[in-house]
Amino acid sequence: MNKVITRFAPSPTGALHLGGARTALFNWLYARKHNGLFKLRIEDTDKVRSKRSYTDEIRQGLLWLGLKWDGEVVYQSQNIYNHIELAEKLLSESNAYRCYCTKDEIEEARDKAKKEKKA
Repeated sequence: MNKVITRFAPSPTGALHLGGARTALFNWLYARKHNGLFKLRIEDTDKVRSKRSYTDEIRQGLLWLGLKWDGEVVYQSQNIYNHIELAEKLLSESNAYRCYCTKDEIEEARDKAKKEKKA
């Protein structure tokens, strides 16, 4: 059987909130129950809204709750070159396509899907 590995991956665009704390707690408990690992991955790819102070608050909040993660914290922005390489591979193999829709077109499609209960 494979080792259980869970993770909590908050975006540092605000302080740790109750919903995030609950998710982290459930993942931490599941990992501990199964003698697994609990990882912390910071989703800091939104460079406009992400702030180091929020990352620090999230980490401090988890520690205050007694939710110690295993290993080093992973910062998703540090994986950007891996993401680009994989995206280019998918495109070259025709397993993905580029979308040239405008932001407005995407929002319109999203709204339509929600109204039709397809989202």
